[in-house]
Formats: sequence, structure tokens, C-alpha cells
Amino acid sequence: MKKVNKILLMVLFSLFSLAPFSCSSSENKQEEKINYTNPEDYPGKKALATFAGGCFWCIEAPFEGIDGVIAVISGYSGGKEKNPTYEEVSSGKTGHREAVQITFDPDIISYSELLDIFWQQFDPTDDGGSFYDRGFQYSSAVFYHDNTQRNEAQRSLTKLEEAKVFDKPIVTPIIKYSNFYPAEEYHQDYYLKNPSEYYAYRRGSGRDAFIAKHWPVDLEKKYTKPSDAELKKRLTKLQYDVTMHEATERAFANKYNDNKETGIYVCIVSGAPLFSSKDKYESYSGWPSFVKPIDARLIDKPTDSSYGMVRVEVRSKLGDSHLGHVFNDGPDPTNLRYCMNSAAMRFIPKKEMEKEGYGAWLWLLD
Repeated sequence: MKKVNKILLMVLFSLFSLAPFSCSSSENKQEEKINYTNPEDYPGKKALATFAGGCFWCIEAPFEGIDGVIAVISGYSGGKEKNPTYEEVSSGKTGHREAVQITFDPDIISYSELLDIFWQQFDPTDDGGSFYDRGFQYSSAVFYHDNTQRNEAQRSLTKLEEAKVFDKPIVTPIIKYSNFYPAEEYHQDYYLKNPSEYYAYRRGSGRDAFIAKHWPVDLEKKYTKPSDAELKKRLTKLQYDVTMHEATERAFANKYNDNKETGIYVCIVSGAPLFSSKDKYESYSGWPSFVKPIDARLIDKPTDSSYGMVRVEVRSKLGDSHLGHVFNDGPDPTNLRYCMNSAAMRFIPKKEMEKEGYGAWLWLLD
């Protein structure tokens, strides 16, 4: 329920004006993260995203705990009736869908990244409900808040269709946002309040099986951080210093800044997938730059206050390793620049991805 995430921003724009081209630091001092009890107290930028994907318990939980996500609330959206109750909506007698509304900081995480997570949580080819919850009230939808969101939602849907990620056509509508009413308190953070019932529901409804069939799961078991002794053996001194001690590699004189080959970039420490060449662009900063990661759930973004600046660091969650920083001076549609150290990543060409166990991400490059 209204769980506010943990980034301390403090005068976020100063971070970009003071270091417009900086990618990493040699001494990273992270501030203690703060939990805000009210989204209105959050000092940075705020934007809204509203999604429906069946049972709102199962759409709320995946967005919790992601840096840049300020709050996630379960509720009802799209109908004409004001302040509907759960009983009214679940009966199918109103025009609402069960939905979640996400308050996020667009300087930390983009709407595009939220969409990427959303599509992986439900069956977008089902227009009669969601798994064993049947009826319009459990059908999916993207409720866009402005034309930028509408265009990005359509772009992401088209990408999934063209890549044939699903066996049937996507039927999730992209609808102009009209309203959102928070659900009753006992529905908020249901996955925390009633974990046994929540996970039994996910398994029993068929949701987890559907997700596992179409998307990579349990990545934290596959991509793990080796011991420090092993890292010192396997990594070069520069790779070790950058990933473990937040060192800086030289701008314009690093391995991947000018790389234009098609493929993906993975964590040099854990092997977890991080960025796609489709999202790489020339930022003229001297470091490889991307508009978004492959999956925002695989990275952390703590506050970095080194050198008298407040910046947002980017770390590999599964590698517990430093990658670079994220800035809000990037191109459309995200307006973000993920400025990464080449030494923190390994590039895998498209032709080698299947052999190296990354075939599940080939669709990103089509």
C-alpha cells in the first residue's frame, strides 16, 4: 500500500548540471536511503503510470522495491462510477478494471522501463479476463496519461507483436486515462500481508506458469556474484577496480564506446543481462550510453554523493557491482542516459547469444 521507495534525490537537477558528461567516480559515497510515508513528501519529479493486468495484487508486487518507483497502489480504473467498492467492481456491474497506479520519478526510471516490466506479468492475449479470474473487471489495459505514454505504449506493444513473443495476438487496449480509485486498505501490499495466500493464488491461477513459459525467471539463481578471490583472478585490474571500487575508466578510450555491433551487454561480474545494442546511442560523452536497461529489476540506483555532487549510481543488482550513472539528458522516449563503464560489462554478439545461454533475449534485437 502506498509504499514509497527509497531514493534520496535532494536537488536532482544539480547532479546533471554539475557533471553533464561524467560517468563514474573513483570514490563512491552512498547516502542512507529514505522511505517516504507519503508520496507528496518526495522531493524529486513525479509522474503516474496506470496499468491493468488482472488481479491487482499480482500487478502491484512486481513494481515494489524498484528504485525510481515512489509508490504503487492497487485500485480501480476506467469506469464511470465514483468511489466503487471491491464488491461492486468484482461483481462486474461497474465499468472499472482492477488496476495499479504507480508514482515514479522519470529522472530515475522511465515509463518505457515500467512498460517492459508490465508486459511480463500477465497474458495480454486474453480479452475475457486474466487466468481464472473471468470478466471485464479482470481484463488488461494500459491507461495512458499523455501522448508520450500513448506512443510509447503502442511502440512497446508493436515490438512484442513483431517479435512474436506470444502465440496469439495481443488484445490489451491502450486507453486514455480517466480516473483511479484506491482499493480498500486490506488489498494494499497483499503480497506482504498474506504471502501464503498470495503465492498460492499466483501458482493456482496459472499466472506463474504462463510467465515462466514466455519470460526468463529465477535469474538470481543463474547469475550470481563470485567470491572476491575468484573475481581478482578472473577480472583485469581495471575491471575489478571499476566494479568493486567504483573506479573511473578513461572517456573515449574504452572498449565499447564505439561498438556498433548488434548484441547485448551483460554484467562482467555475474553475467546478468543489462543492456541491448538496440538501446545504445552516441551521447558524445566518451562512454557507452543507453536509453534504458533490458530489465529495471536487474539494476539498483542508489544515491552517490561523491565529489560534492548528488548523482544516481547504476549498479548490477545480481553482481552487486558498479556500472556507471544515469542522467536525465538523454533522447526520447526515455530522456535518460545510462552512462556505463565498458569495464563493467561484457558484450555478446547476437550470433553468439544462443550458444552462451542468452537466447531468451534475442527477440530484443529483431
